[in-house]
Amino acid sequence: MRDGERRMDNRLPLVIVTGPTAVGKTALSVRLAKQIGAEIISADSMQVYRGMDIGSAKVTKAEMDGVPHHLIDVLEPEENFNVASFQRMAKDAIRQICGRGRIPILAGGTGFYIQSVVNDIDFTVTQEDEGLRRSLEDMARAQGPEKLHALLAQVDEKAACQIHPHNVKRVIRALEYYQQTGQPISTHNERERKKTSAYRSAYFVLTDEREKIYAAIDRRVDAMIRAGLVEEVCSFRKRGLTRDFVSMQGLGYKEIFPYLDGEYDLDRAVYLIKRDTRHFAKRQLTWFAREKDVIWVDKSAYEDEDSILQFMIRKVEETIL
Repeated sequence: MRDGERRMDNRLPLVIVTGPTAVGKTALSVRLAKQIGAEIISADSMQVYRGMDIGSAKVTKAEMDGVPHHLIDVLEPEENFNVASFQRMAKDAIRQICGRGRIPILAGGTGFYIQSVVNDIDFTVTQEDEGLRRSLEDMARAQGPEKLHALLAQVDEKAACQIHPHNVKRVIRALEYYQQTGQPISTHNERERKKTSAYRSAYFVLTDEREKIYAAIDRRVDAMIRAGLVEEVCSFRKRGLTRDFVSMQGLGYKEIFPYLDGEYDLDRAVYLIKRDTRHFAKRQLTWFAREKDVIWVDKSAYEDEDSILQFMIRKVEETIL
């Protein structure tokens, strides 16, 4: 973006650092923040919850390295959290950060959360129907998430292809939208995706060789088990949380509950966490491949992280500074 264009563009600046699980988003976003005078907003659906530290791979105080972080540890695991809640909180944080003369960095791997902010998706089209939602949740519990997903496939095949059968929250949202509007949510999402970005943004998607990402995931899961993931889930179970809570449906948590209930052994739980996380990483890459105006950063093409950082700084300077 040329200087004249930047002066005429009154949109707030925003940097996005995203990519698949375990690709190295946290470290690079912190280093970038220190170089450009930024604060970080977490775009993670689990790190928002207090106490969910190990399973969410929550950034530590040491890893923050003095950079302010937002939307971390702001809710209790008993509270519901969804994309509309995230969008509202993230937009507020962006305004506050910009008001201090700093640059906001949206960092994390939840693609729909990021899209909701970048494209300012309108979530006021429908009001939540508690009765309908409760009946769909009951169906998922009684007949399994696959039954719910099959219903979605009947009315919105495109959305069904894009949403994993076990992502009950998003399946229910799609069915709610269809019931209330008579239109597929996939059509609504495509329309929203075509919007011009609500921000003057530099949208980085980190990636790496697939086998390196998978190996990093395996190492991370092993480290989580050593750090006490099972004990962390036990502590939530003792305070009354079950696998049906939104917070407990996150990767690393939903696989431990069946182990605690005696449905399989710990080796099986670890295998499932690794497998499901690899599948999630693959879906993340598919999601970001559909996004427009992204800057792909293939780590395998760079000599080291210093080179990646310099590239990102240069792009930020060209795009929003």
